[in-house]
Amino acid sequence: MVDPTLAEMGKNLNEAMKMLEDNQRKVEEENEKKYARKDIPGPLQGSGQDMVSILQLVQNLMHGEEEEETSQSYRLQNVGEQGHMALLGHSLAAYISVLDRERLRKLTTRILSDTTLWLCRLFRYENGSAYYHEDDREGLLKICRLVIHTRYEDYTLEGFNVLYTKQPVIYISSAARTGLGQALCNQLGLPLSCMCRVPCNTMFGSQHQMDVALLDRLIKDDVEFGKLPLLLVANAGTPGAGHTDKLGRLKELCEQYKMWLHVEGVNLATLALGYVSSSVLAATKCDSMTLTLGSWLGLPAVPAVTLYRHEDPSLSLAAGLTSSQPVEKLRALPLWLSLQYLGHDGIVERIKHASQLVSNSSAFILQKTLQVSVLIL
Repeated sequence: MVDPTLAEMGKNLNEAMKMLEDNQRKVEEENEKKYARKDIPGPLQGSGQDMVSILQLVQNLMHGEEEEETSQSYRLQNVGEQGHMALLGHSLAAYISVLDRERLRKLTTRILSDTTLWLCRLFRYENGSAYYHEDDREGLLKICRLVIHTRYEDYTLEGFNVLYTKQPVIYISSAARTGLGQALCNQLGLPLSCMCRVPCNTMFGSQHQMDVALLDRLIKDDVEFGKLPLLLVANAGTPGAGHTDKLGRLKELCEQYKMWLHVEGVNLATLALGYVSSSVLAATKCDSMTLTLGSWLGLPAVPAVTLYRHEDPSLSLAAGLTSSQPVEKLRALPLWLSLQYLGHDGIVERIKHASQLVSNSSAFILQKTLQVSVLIL
């Protein structure tokens, strides 16, 4: 049995310690308030905000101040059920990323292989690999790195030193997207002299098609000056007029000079249709192509896809076209869901509808142009 005196002493000691700890805690809290950082932004101060407040803030930012000024209700754009599938993919990707490593690896490998196979079949690109990216220029950037690794054997060890003796040259059409050449040079660390803009036909053929004969002369001149023709960017649907380059002849020229042929443009969407014009069908023989499925199919927040053919996986990994991280493969998840939801018929129907809209608009513009010409005459 414990002595009452000792028990009383223990009780008093506990109370005294508690008082001291409480006082110490109060002093620390006062010090924290006294020395609290003044540069913490308002929304981050304190112990955080509840979900309702955060969502209300998002809603206010989306609506802006126009609603208060005009007193009109603002409705969000309806993305449709297929759009909901794409948005669901991003949420699922975040959830799937916390699975155990082995299960994550199996799931992401299945998603990536399925989506790549479906896209290669849909767009008639046999035995292709795929790279999924947010910026539609990023695929071409990685392809440029792949070609540099391929053509310069010592590039991995010596880096840009190997480029001094034989300067690489990338050829793009003068009808290409604005700023594309400069963006590539900036990201690759190359001087603008490595970019050659090829004029379009001015006397014969379309004024928006790359001049193949002039391109041949430019390549020959570069070879004579000790440069290395590296890659050609061709268009299957120029940004301004929707014209397709002579891809068959360009492919022959690239094979002659051992160059890589990359194709981009909206007309690539028609590869998924039953009938494809021969000029666009030639794109299936190129070394790589970039597909912007989000704008073609009306899908929000889905990645662009660059399909390519290359036999050395190690160089693809070095160029950043493949990744050993399973989470990186989840970029394909929104497309994996959306393509299954639309099905082949839904995909074809959307591309046909878009093509008809473009045809009707072109016919209308042509009609108005002819009417104005008649009035002038």
